Amino acid sequence: MSLPSHVRLVEVGPRDGLQNEAQPISVADKVRLVDALTAAGLSYIEVGSFVSPKWVPQMAGSAEVFAQIQRKPGVTYAALAPNLRGFEDAVAAGVKEVAVFAAASEAFSQRNINCSISESLARFVPIMEAAKQHGVSVRGYVSCVLGCPYEGDVAPEQVALVARELYAMGCYEVSLGDTIGTGTAGATRKLIEVVSAEVPRDKLAGHYHDTYGQAMANIYASLLEGVSVFDSSIAGLGGCPYAKGASGNVATEDVIYLLNGLGIDSGIDLEALIVAGQQISTVLGRASGSRVARARSAQ
Repeated sequence: MSLPSHVRLVEVGPRDGLQNEAQPISVADKVRLVDALTAAGLSYIEVGSFVSPKWVPQMAGSAEVFAQIQRKPGVTYAALAPNLRGFEDAVAAGVKEVAVFAAASEAFSQRNINCSISESLARFVPIMEAAKQHGVSVRGYVSCVLGCPYEGDVAPEQVALVARELYAMGCYEVSLGDTIGTGTAGATRKLIEVVSAEVPRDKLAGHYHDTYGQAMANIYASLLEGVSVFDSSIAGLGGCPYAKGASGNVATEDVIYLLNGLGIDSGIDLEALIVAGQQISTVLGRASGSRVARARSAQ
């Protein structure tokens, strides 16, 4: 299969990236980050999450962030909304697209959201109904698609079942998440082959963590399988609080460097991205997690 000519990146840094930070991050710093990502040319930015601040303190100011960002026409500013209350809060904040997430692993589902996979999917039914009424698009995430911290290997067929349910429910796109970053290129190709029997390849996205240094290889493997949407995080921010030892998402800067080298259009300015990543890294008091950004700063 030939490589796609265009790739869309879903920037998850402001949500998935910042939600696990121990130090408080101001609304102003979050707004500055989102605006910088918009200016760099990203067309899809996951801005925040409407969950209980008790569980995810860093997402407490999401409504204020949505109120203050400079929205650019043609750019999707999305939020995670795991339940109906979160969905209603998101709509009240002017959100036009939300994301819901389910796990491909029963053990992970129980430890992450205290319910079975089937129970978690049932919780999304009222969200999907409300989304139709409000004209809000819904994107689905499946976590632990290439391994679980509690169960080990996860069968591609199990991932396919969960992805099929989300797609049938009305999620326009299903993002396959290697939550603990143990996936390899071969396993990734097999996964897409199996899942695409249930969900079309042009409705799939890849979300690869770089714990074992395999994220870029998995993205390339996915490109070869006809997938052209990938989740990434500025400066490699983020991880998973429920997956011990899982390092951050793949850095957006590094993905753009790969795409540029392959001659694949993304519409994103790498230099502007590097600056945005360095700014938020400075706020967090550490070096950027992007290898490209670190290499450029050393020159």
